[in-house]
Amino acid sequence: MKWLKLYLIFMLPFIGFTGCNNRQPANDITGKYHLPPLSQPGEGAYIKGALIYPLNDKPTPECHASTIVETPSGIVAAFFAGTYERHDDVGIRVSRLENGAWTYPEEVANGVQNDTLRYPCWNPVLFRPEGGPLLLFYKVGPSPSTWWGMLISSEDDGKTWSAPRKLGEDEKIGHLLGPVKNKPVQLADGTIICPSSTETENAASGDEWKVHFEISKDGGNTWEVAGPINDGTTFDAIQPSILTYPDGRLQVLCRTRQDVIAQSWSEDQGLTWSEMTATGLPNPNSGTDAVTLKDGRQLLVYNHTTKEGPEPNNRNMLNIALSEDGISWTPVMTLENKPHEAGYSYPAVIQASDGMVHITYTYWRESVKHVVIDPAEL
Repeated sequence: MKWLKLYLIFMLPFIGFTGCNNRQPANDITGKYHLPPLSQPGEGAYIKGALIYPLNDKPTPECHASTIVETPSGIVAAFFAGTYERHDDVGIRVSRLENGAWTYPEEVANGVQNDTLRYPCWNPVLFRPEGGPLLLFYKVGPSPSTWWGMLISSEDDGKTWSAPRKLGEDEKIGHLLGPVKNKPVQLADGTIICPSSTETENAASGDEWKVHFEISKDGGNTWEVAGPINDGTTFDAIQPSILTYPDGRLQVLCRTRQDVIAQSWSEDQGLTWSEMTATGLPNPNSGTDAVTLKDGRQLLVYNHTTKEGPEPNNRNMLNIALSEDGISWTPVMTLENKPHEAGYSYPAVIQASDGMVHITYTYWRESVKHVVIDPAEL
């Protein structure tokens, strides 16, 4: 019965043609959606796209997990970088978009504990709350099951940074992590909600992935934990993105190990959440990100693939989908689809004050690509 249940969780969203708002033949792994051809800069909604730094001038051998934010001085991006993920030399680097060009990435945080001990850094998240300084959350520790949340801040839009501080602990989850991969949202009353998750090693039942939220009503000085919202059995889910709706509801979209993007809904500003269910979109156990556009549409950046199957599979294709209601999704752009060993992954997305959508993502694990999209043309 357990295998039947898991089969139905995966297959039910893919049965039929619900959620595809066009009449073109399906050409994706689910048999349900039409995927647009590879987009090119300067065509349609795709304004421009370029690497933050060239592959022949890398500050470190590898990089991953970018984040992006708009400040009064312009766009700022960050990512972790070092010899390779989990190596103790991995730190957090920041680059700023100035006069149309990215500054060379500079390390602003590391995992040095003392003269003889250093841990890797992970998953930075940039966020600028209303009336506050620019915040940079990140994780430090040997692995995702043992890491803890750290925070630095900048009063000059990312040029200089404060000393790091640990976020603290909570009895529900242990170490506070802050936003685990994707940006927080700030509600009208000032409440900050960080989408977060834990990856716990359990010798008896295996690794458990659970989603929770870290909520602050005082600008980030103190935090309350809501959740975990899943038990780690039906869905192994992590790295949620938060979407907002005019009626006050919140939705999260999550990475899973069940080959599908999962979702949950809240009607009380993130304190409680519905049972996690499958969306109709595939997921190759890779990070996604989403944003609520000013016109009310929901925009998702994700890999429209599963881990197996014909190319492009796994993280070898990166896509954009739109939705009016968060339930029915239409793929509208293919950003990458040329197979590569390291692929294209871990997108971050925001909408800037001029209406343009900015996306960053890991490019071959060797650089970060920055793409600008005009959502009015989608």
